[in-house]
Amino acid sequence: GVLGSGDFARSLAVRLVCSGFKVVVGSRNPKRKASLFPAAAEVTFQAEAVKKADVIFVAIFREHYSTLCDLADVLAGKILVDVSNNTEINHHKESNAEYLASLFPACTVVKAFNVVSAWTLQSGARDGNKQVLICSNNQEAKRTIAEIAQVMGFTPVDMGCMSSACEIENIPLRLLPAWKIPIFLALGLFLCFFTYNLIRQVIHPYIREQKNKLYKIPIEVVNTTLPCVSYVMLSLVYLPGVLAACSQLYYGTKYRRFPDWLDQWLQHRKQIGLLSFFCAALHAVYSLCLPLRRSHRYLLIETAVKQAVEKKMTIWVEEEVWRMEIYISVGIIALGLLSLLAITSLPSIANSLNWREFSFIQ
Repeated sequence: GVLGSGDFARSLAVRLVCSGFKVVVGSRNPKRKASLFPAAAEVTFQAEAVKKADVIFVAIFREHYSTLCDLADVLAGKILVDVSNNTEINHHKESNAEYLASLFPACTVVKAFNVVSAWTLQSGARDGNKQVLICSNNQEAKRTIAEIAQVMGFTPVDMGCMSSACEIENIPLRLLPAWKIPIFLALGLFLCFFTYNLIRQVIHPYIREQKNKLYKIPIEVVNTTLPCVSYVMLSLVYLPGVLAACSQLYYGTKYRRFPDWLDQWLQHRKQIGLLSFFCAALHAVYSLCLPLRRSHRYLLIETAVKQAVEKKMTIWVEEEVWRMEIYISVGIIALGLLSLLAITSLPSIANSLNWREFSFIQ
């Protein structure tokens, strides 16, 4: 059974029907809402839907839970699946699932499917997050919902008892929780190096020689800043491991807890490394764009004109040619190695490697 007629309820009904389940939808206006649901799903009033189903997905807002109190007698003994989310983290003192359980003590409440979007339900588990986080105080009810999720093509994850519902409801509202510190770190380094390069390449020539080089800011200054950020970030990936090893050697044990700052640093190494790769990739793209600039063409023509005026047949400098060839070649190899490190840090790739293979790549 599905109580509700919104987008999520419709997507849920579609996926359940496609997975071979017999679905009955409860709505306050069944005639008007029937056309929104698949033909195989029966759309009726809420009271009728509750009578016909043993597992009921409550796909309505928390504010409307109280409207179901008139059906408390009919709902007794059934499994209620709470799929709701809040608009803010920890918006209420208790989770939506716990609130639903308090309204219907005779029912078994399970928190599930709230981290799955309506789009994922419509398109199937092949497009989107496949995990369905499940928690409840009743093991048999969790097992039932887990089996339904598996038939629908998702991967059920047991998150424990109902006290975990608040954490599960906060997951869709968090914005890159593990990336905030690395992103702020990268932005801070970028601003520091950008300011230094701006002074060195633009402001200093203007003060000393009255040369206007503001045109360098969008590409050239940014391009000289990105590799600086990249290699500092890369060093910050491996430095905490060295500090942790020194700490273990100093205390003579690996069971002593690291300081909080070092522990947090160690946990953010993957994100720091991926941001290092991002900056390096941007640097490569910017470097390829350097000859395409209009300023570069003007300087090239100006050099050619000077050479013609001075009647020079060639300006070939063997040392500079070799230096640039080696510089670009080593840069390509370095970017390739950094790409390998970035790819193997992804969970899907790292899980396919054993510890020796991962250590060899590092």
